[in-house]
Amino acid sequence: MPTRRRVLGGIAASCLPATLAGPALAQADFPNRAVSMLVGFAPGGGTDIVARLLSPSLHKRLGQPVTVENRPGASGTVAAANVARARPDGYSVLMGTVSTQSVVAPLMRPPPYDQMKDFTPITLAGTVPLVVMVPKDAPYRDLKGLIEYARAHPGKLNYASSGVATQQHLAAEMLSQAAGISMTHVPYRGTGQVVNDLLAGTLDLAIDTLPTHLPHIRAEATRALAVTTPQRVPALPDLPTVAEMGFPGFDTVVWYMLLGPAGLPGPVTERLSQAMRDSLAEPDIRKRLEENGYIPGGGTPEDAATLVRTDAERYGALVQKTGIRID
Repeated sequence: MPTRRRVLGGIAASCLPATLAGPALAQADFPNRAVSMLVGFAPGGGTDIVARLLSPSLHKRLGQPVTVENRPGASGTVAAANVARARPDGYSVLMGTVSTQSVVAPLMRPPPYDQMKDFTPITLAGTVPLVVMVPKDAPYRDLKGLIEYARAHPGKLNYASSGVATQQHLAAEMLSQAAGISMTHVPYRGTGQVVNDLLAGTLDLAIDTLPTHLPHIRAEATRALAVTTPQRVPALPDLPTVAEMGFPGFDTVVWYMLLGPAGLPGPVTERLSQAMRDSLAEPDIRKRLEENGYIPGGGTPEDAATLVRTDAERYGALVQKTGIRID
């Protein structure tokens, strides 16, 4: 069974057996109309960016438009639930995240879907580091200074996320536990508004997806303090990691994955997966993803399903430990 790191690193693509028989004959011409790709967050966030980067290439390879539809709400689960209930014909797909597919749904009462049973994982689109972000005029210049400030002012710092139990929320809780600090969580509907509030200086802190904030970091309009991966990232080689700043082993990323409803026919799944793999192998696409701070994905539907399962176990244990709840 592939390890989580092997899956995240991208696995050489392989073709799945597909048999067209009976009702599957209608799948032979898939797609013969536009495909809707739902995004569970507002425009401007990491999920939206990767979906819009891939959409034109998928259009070219599938021969039909792939339209990105933003349906934000409930930590990304509004869009995910829509796809879970959709007809399994491949015309409604989801750009899901580690949060929507491995963490959030079981915490809701009632759960909007079964994250393990109600989807067909197709292909990993990519992963991104999270970056610790503060306004450019924040009184702390590095992560050590932020932690010292938080210890001296328990609960005063407000940190943003794109929803309860999203990866941004979990990363901040992980840091709070590791550093022994207390901060106040402010959930947003997406990360576009988080950027605006950091630019305006009305928000203290966000541990958020790198692509969302990279242009503002480069323009020195906001300040990055650290990245959450074990190694520094090529896009910001001078920025230290959280692990380097005194928290060895700190490691959390966000991944993005194309999924369809449960019961998606094998030929349709493979058609979409092949289009994704070909798009991700395109030099221009890879270059644009990497320039925007993404690590391009790939791999088979089986690899994608393995990643969902392993991270559901990993983050489920973290949620239990932190006591995060969605009321």
